[in-house]
Amino acid sequence: MGDLAARLATVRARMRAAALRAGRLPNAVELIAVTKGFGLEHIRAAMALGLVEFGENRIQEALPKIEAIGPGPRWHLVGHLQRNKVRRAVDAFVLIHSVDSLRLADEVARRAREVGREIPILLQVNVAGEPQKHGFPPEQVAAAGRHIARRPGVRVRGLMTIAPLAADAEAVRPVFRRLCQLGAALREDIPDADQLSMGMTDDFEVAIEEGATLVRLGRAIFGERPPALGNRRKVREST
Repeated sequence: MGDLAARLATVRARMRAAALRAGRLPNAVELIAVTKGFGLEHIRAAMALGLVEFGENRIQEALPKIEAIGPGPRWHLVGHLQRNKVRRAVDAFVLIHSVDSLRLADEVARRAREVGREIPILLQVNVAGEPQKHGFPPEQVAAAGRHIARRPGVRVRGLMTIAPLAADAEAVRPVFRRLCQLGAALREDIPDADQLSMGMTDDFEVAIEEGATLVRLGRAIFGERPPALGNRRKVREST
């Protein structure tokens, strides 16, 4: 916990430098602190350092934290969302990053209408075509965006992707560049779909250089997760 302030300062400095290298304003990139696997003490310490935007991967882990912390943070769902958990997600999150199918989008829209809300969402794109990951194929993004944008109850705010694991972040630069291109095309139909959620602990600087507006960082801020959680899944999640 004592290292949290130093890690956060380092992250912010790296984010700023990456934005400046790309000729962007540093404040054009929002930091989402992903708290998967970390307890309330970590969240409260991060809040004390000025963090407001927090991300969680799983509904069942997120809801007890959200209730215990109370007002203040803005919570993002950055992991896979099952349709049977949509109602709880609609109540809890300010932005759902991981809408990965038309059926899921329709269910989010339906549940949002039931409670009289309009839910901001991002369309998850499987840019690299990895079979173990969720998301729209790149060639379906434009049509999916138009379809979903017509549904009352949701507001399409942009795109999200999870890059493949790579020893060198430069190897995934084409993934981020492709999502940026898809985002630009989507904005021709949906002008306010201006958010790109891409970049995690191992590759966020490259993502910022390629146009990320939201980066999802867990380990870079909070350190390594408990081994039991870290080994539970071999497929990397949105952190």
